[in-house]
Amino acid sequence: MEKHEILRYPTRPVRIDARKNVAALLEKMQGISFQGRNLAIAYQIWKKMLGERVMIMMGMSGAMVPAGMRRLVVYMIQNRLIDCLVSTGANFFHDIHETLGHYHFQSSPQIDDVELQEHLIDRMYDTLADEEEFRQEDAFIGEFAASLRPQRPYTTREFLYLLGKAISRRAKEDGIVTAAYKAHIPLYCPAIGDSSIGIGIAENRFLGKNQFVFDVIGDVLETARLASQSPASGVIYFGGGTPKNFVQQSEVTATFMRQSHEGHQYAIQVVTDAPHWGGLSGCTFEEAQSWGKIAHDASMVTCHCDSTIAMPILVTAMSENMDLIRRRKKPVFKMGRELSFTFPK
Repeated sequence: MEKHEILRYPTRPVRIDARKNVAALLEKMQGISFQGRNLAIAYQIWKKMLGERVMIMMGMSGAMVPAGMRRLVVYMIQNRLIDCLVSTGANFFHDIHETLGHYHFQSSPQIDDVELQEHLIDRMYDTLADEEEFRQEDAFIGEFAASLRPQRPYTTREFLYLLGKAISRRAKEDGIVTAAYKAHIPLYCPAIGDSSIGIGIAENRFLGKNQFVFDVIGDVLETARLASQSPASGVIYFGGGTPKNFVQQSEVTATFMRQSHEGHQYAIQVVTDAPHWGGLSGCTFEEAQSWGKIAHDASMVTCHCDSTIAMPILVTAMSENMDLIRRRKKPVFKMGRELSFTFPK
């Protein structure tokens, strides 16, 4: 390339204007550098997904609900900015905790943890929760699992859907699990045993009240169908961990469901992990292309940022595109023991 071809795109310093809306700010941030530009690109890719017939699959890890992100996720579900959510059992458990009218509390990370334990208070960095309330909710979830009939293996998607139905009768306001139930949006939790949901069911089994088991392989097959049977698929990750790779692998699993193998066509990730440690939380989308998880010509961006910064900015900006949201040709799900879906023409 010639020098003038390389030096084509000058940075454009951000100017304050009278519109004072987040979408307009992100539009302008396409002209800056570093993670600000990447956040602006993420916004553009998300809008592209809404404009096409795309299955939008989201992965979310970390203590996002205790950190105050719950209502943002509820908004995404209710307004169909996403079509399915894969998250940790902890996030779903903390969501249930708040949906039932309980709270998480701000604190300092320098607080005395020995004193907290004496008061049965749990800490997540600068956020606290009441362990006694958690134990009541553990028991509730264990009793719910024991009440399901017939006692057969349930996918986490089916279990969370039925749990959302049960909790909606007691909810103080809609949370992630209840909003997903009402909107017929699938939730998946591939490491559900690694959470208070697993603890609650285990405690109930220890007392001899259930023999409940999860069909996590059914989840693997369902998410592969979401990717393989859709006109296109896109992924959004807030954090890494198991949720990210579980969504990523849906394209790999899909190879035995179809002749051609393409990968996710749209990809956004907001992560704080670096790729050079070899962990999947920090792996680049380019690395994922070697596995066939991301399409070779995908629209993709990685924003290295705390999700509690990026998520409020991105979702607020997306909420300012109501015409695009209303026009979206989103998949329609039929929930039951088996999951099916159709896309409008």
